[in-house]
Amino acid sequence: MSTRCISRRELLQKLGWTAPLLLTTFPVHLPAATPAWTPQTLTTADHDFLEELARTTFEFFKHNTHPETGLVRDRCRVHGEDSRAVASISATGFGLTALCVADRRGWLKRGEAASRVRTALRFLWQRMPQEHGFFYHFVNWRNGEREWNCELSSIDSALLLCGVLTCRQYFEDREIRRLARALYERMDWEWMLNGGTMLSHGWKPESGFLTARWNAYCEHMLLYLLAIGASRQAIPASTWEAWQRPEVVYRHFRYISPREPLFVHQYSHAWFNFHGRRDRHADYWNNSVIATQAHQAFCADLAHRWPHYSSELWGISASDSPAGYIVWGGPPELGPLDGSLVPCAAAGSLPFLPEAALRCLRQMRQRFGDQSWTRFGFADAFNPATGWVGPDIIGNNAGIALIMAENLRSGLIWEHFMRNPEAQRAMKLVHFREA
Repeated sequence: MSTRCISRRELLQKLGWTAPLLLTTFPVHLPAATPAWTPQTLTTADHDFLEELARTTFEFFKHNTHPETGLVRDRCRVHGEDSRAVASISATGFGLTALCVADRRGWLKRGEAASRVRTALRFLWQRMPQEHGFFYHFVNWRNGEREWNCELSSIDSALLLCGVLTCRQYFEDREIRRLARALYERMDWEWMLNGGTMLSHGWKPESGFLTARWNAYCEHMLLYLLAIGASRQAIPASTWEAWQRPEVVYRHFRYISPREPLFVHQYSHAWFNFHGRRDRHADYWNNSVIATQAHQAFCADLAHRWPHYSSELWGISASDSPAGYIVWGGPPELGPLDGSLVPCAAAGSLPFLPEAALRCLRQMRQRFGDQSWTRFGFADAFNPATGWVGPDIIGNNAGIALIMAENLRSGLIWEHFMRNPEAQRAMKLVHFREA
């Protein structure tokens, strides 16, 4: 079966990773409603670089969103026309969030971003096939119909909802806010528990719920928080305690992580602001900082196999490869590594390691610009040793790069997303406090 016909989650499930639960106890109090993030001191050159990176990356979303549905293609060709019609709901969530950045930065005509959001939310509410408020992972971008016999996806529906809720708070628009609320309140989170204590990965009409559950730390923090904080059909706060928090040790780095790529330490942080806060288990912001440092060191340690890797040129996360889509990274080593670099690994880590990530991205652009840079920003992946360049841009990887670049510059997405009362309620219910 082609890897394009299964989700990255199905690939990750094949790893069979399990680890023990780690628990400690801390006092509880309500987190601040305003973000605990102060925009970092950046030079004019830094801002110029990030502006070019984000604005060029936004071109992917601008040109790969269907004008009548607002759905965003899962991927598109770097060169030439692309007739593929498969969208992903997670890429659509990233695309909705990107519209907030584009509006703030003036990349679109006045009112155009809000108009695009209204188109998407109307389609999602009125015409998009759904079950208990959840959507299929891959859909036809013209009509929203299910593609590839894929699953009704809990995590991808949550990524979509993050974009919806960012727009809800960013745009002063009554219809956008009404539709965003309706979409959220339609989601039956209790149903997705399927009688258990942890959320299911999804559901198929032919076979029912998938056997896999969200049972170990990864990007699912945003999924649980959305489900716990919901005003309707929410799940118990106790589900936050049910999933495992396995530890990884690499060199002198110790941190919570499953055996999965670097993106699992980025996605929840794109919208939820964990900076300066912790629950009874961990400071997840600091955990992602350490995970990124460990990944940087891991890549530097690969230099004996591929000399272009170093502490200044690093980054491997789930991406395309010459053999198709691959879930790879480390530490520990994951997937059949071949020397490829994945720019979104560093770009998605910009708020965690600003200096190191900026230095890395500049190296990619300056040393390998002819290979790494495209009409939509960085290529999804490229290999300096072989000259291979990924032929497609993947929406999720482009999205995390754009959002984290803006969060580093201004905290814009955190500022607006965290105004959602459901986000604040969820963090209170699972006992976040100041770190």
